[in-house]
Amino acid sequence: MFILGLNAFHGDSSACIVKDGELLAAIEEERLRRVKHWAGLPVEAVRFCLDLAGITLDQVDRIGVSRDPRANFWKKVGFAVTHGLSPRAMAGRARNLGKVKGGVAEGLGAAFDMSPALLRKKIVGVEHHRAHIASAFLVSPFDDAAVLSVDGMGDFVSTMWGAGHGNRILPAATVEYPHSLGFLYTALTQYLGFWKYGDEYKVMGLSGFGTPRFLPELRKLIRLMPDGGFQLNLRYFAHRRAVVGMSWEGGEPVIGRLFSEELERLLGPARRYEDPITRDHENIAASLQALYEEVFFHILEDLHRRTGLTKLAFAGGCAQNSLANGRIYANSAFQEVYVPPAGHDAGTAIGAAFYIWNQVLGNRRGFEMRSPFWGMEFGDAQCKAALDTAGLAPEHLEDDELFPRVARLVADGNIVGWYQGRTEWGPRALGDRSIVANPAFPEIKERMNLKIKKREPFRPFAPSVLEEAVGDYFESHGPVPFMEKVYVIRKEVRDKIPAVVHVDGTGRLQTVSRDVNPRYHRLIEAVGKLTGVPMVLNTSFNENEPIVNRPEEAIDCFLRTKMDALVLGNYLVERKT
Repeated sequence: MFILGLNAFHGDSSACIVKDGELLAAIEEERLRRVKHWAGLPVEAVRFCLDLAGITLDQVDRIGVSRDPRANFWKKVGFAVTHGLSPRAMAGRARNLGKVKGGVAEGLGAAFDMSPALLRKKIVGVEHHRAHIASAFLVSPFDDAAVLSVDGMGDFVSTMWGAGHGNRILPAATVEYPHSLGFLYTALTQYLGFWKYGDEYKVMGLSGFGTPRFLPELRKLIRLMPDGGFQLNLRYFAHRRAVVGMSWEGGEPVIGRLFSEELERLLGPARRYEDPITRDHENIAASLQALYEEVFFHILEDLHRRTGLTKLAFAGGCAQNSLANGRIYANSAFQEVYVPPAGHDAGTAIGAAFYIWNQVLGNRRGFEMRSPFWGMEFGDAQCKAALDTAGLAPEHLEDDELFPRVARLVADGNIVGWYQGRTEWGPRALGDRSIVANPAFPEIKERMNLKIKKREPFRPFAPSVLEEAVGDYFESHGPVPFMEKVYVIRKEVRDKIPAVVHVDGTGRLQTVSRDVNPRYHRLIEAVGKLTGVPMVLNTSFNENEPIVNRPEEAIDCFLRTKMDALVLGNYLVERKT
């Protein structure tokens, strides 16, 4: 049986294909369309998944979509009536929800020359937060776990928590519209001058430079409830009377303003993007992160109380908050945590597919997502053709020559584009589409931000460290395969790896295992033999664009930035000085 999973008509649109309970492929549409966070119907992602599976769309048995317009229907109607939403706003919302099933059928039918009526019969809508939870729990190593989804909003719910047992997800509690921890973080992100969809991670990075001295003011924005939930103080938010929707003209998602004038009266005028970042902005970012964690651990406390379980499967857009994730063990009763590589909305494509396979159809679980590499792959022949077209003269090196040569380049302070294997699933490059460098050089961070990434100077970089050596450098020893947690770096080694140490002494690490990514492991091992530190600085292979997918995109990024070398498979290009 083939199940096609979709996140459609929403930011980070994506698709996956599952065969008899085993994932074959998954990719975000942005990697193919080259528009960050691309929204709409992921036709090209579907095409890739079908091609890799060797099937046509008519051979797909079920199409799972991570939205269910019927979910919480009467609650939506009641809210609209009691809050006096205009008929026009209600009609617009209804049209958007109608796209979930009808739009998918019509769009796929047109793209693949199939009957929309036939496709509509195959479509199964999965409530948004159940899809999030399924994307974590149903592919986790846990037979039983507490489950949690914290997001912006989906199907009228922002937060859902409960338990997972075997192939069943059993929600116990929810927080509903208009109350949302995701909206809180996005509203303050906008207030701080970061308006692009997905910019919350910038505020998370900025928070390390400040102190939470605005926490008393920000606590006025939200109230903790005794049942583990929370309520926003809606006077500070713009969505209290109007529907703040998402548009995606040209594919790029845009969210309307979420904060009200009352927030500016509380904190002062909002920062414009072109304004300098002040100490107050850093402190507001730190206060926001502190407030987020207060609410987050309040939810976790209730979740543990309800379930008595010590394993946690966690997804939703807020699962990308690696700062809070890194403090779960210290600040809660949970002893094991699984966050998938795509905790955000793209991951709901996998959640929808496995929810159908396991919970709807009742099949036993058998797949565990240990690897993030589910996208496109290009062999040496395709890499060489792209290099030839670009007019580059690479060296072809066998592995026994390639790894020592590249390791020497890294050890000597060069910045190297490292392009191997299949594209990563999720927002983070994890060793197949990465730019790597030696973290021992303090100037690497400034050079990388200025010359390669061309982004804000406060933005940090992640260390990729061999799984077997993580305890030598971090105070926590557990595996972090998807760069989903920030841990404290041991004081005695910080001066050895200054380029990846955050201002607060932490690092958002990725642990690299030999069995999941043997080539990346071998590169880091070779670097370690030269430097004494089995670690590289790792950032995504891109420059203000989606992570590169095809060899041509990697070459283009290499040529327009100041990287010193490029490795495509077994081909090496060194920039002439």
